[in-house]
Amino acid sequence: MANRAYLRVWTREFSEAALIEQFVRFLAAVPHSAAEKHFTRLMVQPIGPTETPLAEWDLRGENFGPAETVALALQYINSDTAYFVSAQWDLWQFDLESMKWQKSPSPLLLACHGPEYDGGIAESEGNFQVDLGFEHLFTGHAGLLRAAGKPALQLAGEAAAPVVLPGAEDPLEHTFLRWMATEGNRREYHRKTRENIQQLFDWMATIERALPVERMELSSEGEENFEALLDEIYGHS
Repeated sequence: MANRAYLRVWTREFSEAALIEQFVRFLAAVPHSAAEKHFTRLMVQPIGPTETPLAEWDLRGENFGPAETVALALQYINSDTAYFVSAQWDLWQFDLESMKWQKSPSPLLLACHGPEYDGGIAESEGNFQVDLGFEHLFTGHAGLLRAAGKPALQLAGEAAAPVVLPGAEDPLEHTFLRWMATEGNRREYHRKTRENIQQLFDWMATIERALPVERMELSSEGEENFEALLDEIYGHS
């Protein structure tokens, strides 16, 4: 199963009383997909993740923005409750079957943790948390952009050699490696991944302007230091 990436946000003066205002501002910062500019689902989860949700709404087709979405959650505001909102944003994605790039909708899951939800999980997981989608959308496929301790994208004049990836015996992986043996394709792969990182960084800057942010953290299931790897990939032109 592909690893996922996360953004966690801690804010100053977060409390049950401040939750509504900060939640609205947090949702207002979301960079929606051009194809789906509104939130698509809201779930209210009491106590902890093993409990039955208090309420769920399918918001598709309702054109709900931040205020309307949080107004629904307002019926169940409590310090031991979490609120999960689904949305979509547009990212560059490489299709292994067609070997083509497409900027297309990718799912987002946004969480607002009440201060006492799940034993105070907000202290470790953030007052707000975002499931950003698959890690490789920002790091490249199977470590391709940092093979052998540096990006696999080679500088002009270096020998072009395929990078050995786990699972390369798969026909699609084999085709992908052959495609990546071309310098122009490698450069495009780096450029598109870098644009995804730029969109993430821009979103984080928007959040900092919208909320009294204490700190933010990027992490993933497969990288010990996800944020440092993004900085490395982004810093190579």
